[in-house]
Amino acid sequence: MNNPLLQKNFNTPLEAIPFPSINLSHYKPAFKSAIKEAQSEVDQIVESAATPNYSNTIEALEGSGRILSQVSAVFFNLNSAETSEEMQIIAQEVSPLLSQHSSNILLNKALFEKVKVIHAQINSLGLTIEQKTLLESTYKGFARNGALLNNQDKERVREINQQLGILSLKFAENLLAENKAFEMHISDQEQLQGLPESALEAAQITAKSKQKTGWLFTLDHPSFMPFMTYAENRSLREKMFRAFTSRANKDDEHDNKQNILSITKLKEEKAKILGYDTHAEYVLEERMAKSVKAVLNFQEKMFEASFEKAKQEAQELQEYANSCNGPEVLQKWDVAFYAEQLKTAILQFDEQKLKPYFKLEYVIQGVFQVAQKLFGLTFIERTDLPLYHQEVKTFEIKDEKGNFIALFYGDFFPREGKQGGAWMTLFKQQHQQDGINHRPHVANVCNFTKPTEKEPSLLTFNEVTTLFHEFGHALHGLLANTTYESLSGTNVRWDFVELPSQILENWCYEKECLDLFAKHYETGETIPQAFIDQIKAAQTFRSGSATLRQLSFGKLDMNWHGKTLSEVNDVLAFEKKSMEEFELYPFVQGSCMSTGFSHIFNGGYSAGYYSYKWAEVLDADAFEYFKEEGIFDKKVAQSFHDHILSKGGTEDPSLLYKRFRGREANPNALLKRSGLL
Repeated sequence: MNNPLLQKNFNTPLEAIPFPSINLSHYKPAFKSAIKEAQSEVDQIVESAATPNYSNTIEALEGSGRILSQVSAVFFNLNSAETSEEMQIIAQEVSPLLSQHSSNILLNKALFEKVKVIHAQINSLGLTIEQKTLLESTYKGFARNGALLNNQDKERVREINQQLGILSLKFAENLLAENKAFEMHISDQEQLQGLPESALEAAQITAKSKQKTGWLFTLDHPSFMPFMTYAENRSLREKMFRAFTSRANKDDEHDNKQNILSITKLKEEKAKILGYDTHAEYVLEERMAKSVKAVLNFQEKMFEASFEKAKQEAQELQEYANSCNGPEVLQKWDVAFYAEQLKTAILQFDEQKLKPYFKLEYVIQGVFQVAQKLFGLTFIERTDLPLYHQEVKTFEIKDEKGNFIALFYGDFFPREGKQGGAWMTLFKQQHQQDGINHRPHVANVCNFTKPTEKEPSLLTFNEVTTLFHEFGHALHGLLANTTYESLSGTNVRWDFVELPSQILENWCYEKECLDLFAKHYETGETIPQAFIDQIKAAQTFRSGSATLRQLSFGKLDMNWHGKTLSEVNDVLAFEKKSMEEFELYPFVQGSCMSTGFSHIFNGGYSAGYYSYKWAEVLDADAFEYFKEEGIFDKKVAQSFHDHILSKGGTEDPSLLYKRFRGREANPNALLKRSGLL
């Protein structure tokens, strides 16, 4: 009981996680104790002599393992946001234990027999829609994880699950090690022509933090992207590009190629044992798309709508580069640089002129105001809550009646030990138990441009949309209002989960929204209409290329998970063949997308990367509804809250969307918004 991770109720304001009280020595004992307790709870269900019913079996199983969920949430969230070598060792040690525990439940024959008895009565028990969904998902959870198999196959599935847990962690650790290993140290400022002052100052701060003079550039997004976009030194752009695209592809201790082959073949083997031809077929059975064929048809339609436009854009970019005495043949490390130059020439769009209007603190308050206008939420910053890092901000969220809705953590800057990218996560899921609506603790973790000695954190417009995107996910979590944790918030079908995040990005392009927060950090001037016009025009600039790029990632994912891979032994050759129809620029030797593709090999998006584009159709169509009625229309917002955000995974998402929109989504809304129609 002295282990802070094992407390059922934390003695802190809002029952926030007591991070400063937790140290590395607490994790392994906490995992072992929590697993033991969770197993005991399951044993009680199995050993009960009472006739199995919905309450004593399905709800009891749903309510088991709460402490284990708590321990896992804290550990694995910090392993992404604030890791260390010691944490990674612990992760490798506890991963097999967790996998074994999960298999012990899902392959428990006696437990499944009780679930089967109740499932057979699903239509005669008088269950609510949510209760039916939980019963159905519980039954499928067992069946889809091997409960119907013979003992030999069950044991093999158990082994595969353990191996996949270890391999997935190793993939992520290798990628993090590669990101940390690369540094480009520049001592001659002449080599940095074209880079904006903010990027130079950030690079100086990074150099100082490593006890170096001059400028230090890394593969972290806020360092890498400005360099690729603005640096005039082509050879240094090439160096950065090659470093980024060759991560975990150097045939050394951090190489991920064998991990990829092992992961994909194990997933395929598991799918075949369970009765599916491929891992993708197994996954898509429980998605909106339903089948590999449906995904491929969707991708093909999007490809047909974007490919010719992308080819034309590539030709225009080459012609522009030639007019600037640029390279005769553009290489991939030239594209972002000349695209930015062309955008400035055509649209007078200058990202650097926009940044002073996007001070991070203003943007945060802006997205909070959007949430207030749409959903009546109030955000109160708390400085008395325990934190896992001093840079983290915490906010108490209340509704219009003053009721506590959620606790929100904002972790915005890159640092050593933090994975790249941006994501939403939860330290505590919303659920109802014993008459209490337990409210969620939600976090957005990002890697935005840090403040410097001369200026605050000023975001690029892309970073602004990223902040809104991740906060859309956060809204999905914090406005959850279901009975069961496993159906709460973002626990929805994977090709539906991006709707709340992607729709919120749309507000960033609207004057009525930008006027709330886009103010010059020095003068207080509201962002000029001319800049807003440029932002809207830039929304469709090179949209064919952007769409094609996203589709290429989705196709690579489907090839890794939707095909028979028994004969595949060369990751590089397999990827090259998968991507060749999307290539508009010469292939770069040594580059490999797959070895750094953490979304599908460590992030849960295997056979699901298409979801981004799929959900874009939904978000474009949904936002048209808002625009028809007004982007802050309370009636539309209430409908979105009632049918999408609060419902989680309690019903089929197609039905939930139809209830909100009154009809199915129209794919032309996305093509129209992208300028492809």
